[in-house]
Amino acid sequence: MTRIFFVAATLALCAAVAANPTAVSAAECKMLQAADLPVRLQRNKLIVDGEINGHKVGIVLDTGSTRTLILRSAAERLGLRRDQARGVRMFGVGGETNVESALVDEIRIGEAGRKNLRMLVAGEHELGRDMDVLLGEDFLHGYDIEFDLAHGAVRLYQPRGCEGVPLAYWATDGASEVAIDAIDEVRPQIRFSVLVNGHPLSALLDSGAAISLLDSPVAARLGVTPATPGVTPLGRGGGLGQKAIDYWTGPFQSFAIGDETIRDTSIAFAALFKDASYTMTGSHVPRKVESVAMLLGADFLRAHRVLVAHSQQKMYFTYIGGPVFQHLAPAASSGETRREADAGPAGGDK
Repeated sequence: MTRIFFVAATLALCAAVAANPTAVSAAECKMLQAADLPVRLQRNKLIVDGEINGHKVGIVLDTGSTRTLILRSAAERLGLRRDQARGVRMFGVGGETNVESALVDEIRIGEAGRKNLRMLVAGEHELGRDMDVLLGEDFLHGYDIEFDLAHGAVRLYQPRGCEGVPLAYWATDGASEVAIDAIDEVRPQIRFSVLVNGHPLSALLDSGAAISLLDSPVAARLGVTPATPGVTPLGRGGGLGQKAIDYWTGPFQSFAIGDETIRDTSIAFAALFKDASYTMTGSHVPRKVESVAMLLGADFLRAHRVLVAHSQQKMYFTYIGGPVFQHLAPAASSGETRREADAGPAGGDK
């Protein structure tokens, strides 16, 4: 069968390596800046300007998406010819989304661009104005990423000679840090451990999620359900999938990441992966798409300055002020996150 790949790392931001690297604490360590992207926040989404085939598009920086893709609504508006993407299945908040592909004559992000790219197309609903492309972790994991939202910037670096050197160059008094899991090149994600009510949980840094979210079954194991005193509904919303889900916010005793602890806080929760299951060809047993217990979204990034050091398998962060967990309505906080399954089309191809 024909597999469809979008090799996002070839989008050639590396052509923009700065002539004057930023020195960190060790003289031999250099942070080569590949890009300084002006970012605007719209409904708590991180958006940069771009173009597809000469038409302006909004590009959402989305570390929660393992794959870079064009939203179907944008592909329709741009008049792109779409073909079914055989052998690819994609799941998100609200369940499965149909996956297609489209040939793009040219895509540009800032000063960088690529021509004649075949890109994935997915998403059952519009996510909002200027939200046309999701730039995923398949592209971003090739760099160390600095989220400096207080200054409206996301910066991409390629470190040289920085093994063992603290990379949070702005933090004169030091920064908190947490180890991130080794990157899976097929499904790259920024995963790490956090503590909620003292219990270790697997979390995902999802810059495409407007607010941080706990998965409802996990919240229930921690003693928080929609019936718990102090829990309030946020309404219904969704992500890439077809179905809407209910959102609540509830009280938790503590949240900790690295050496930072927040006590007596409220965290939103929803059944993020309720419909994210599938049946392999020839089997009647549904399988659950691999999930995480918590998403750390744009609210966490707004309250911190963060450097995801893929080169060191670490995330550095410093608190800069404001609420770490926001409680926006679902229409502004779809919390979408993608999961792909190794499930082929009819006939058993994979």
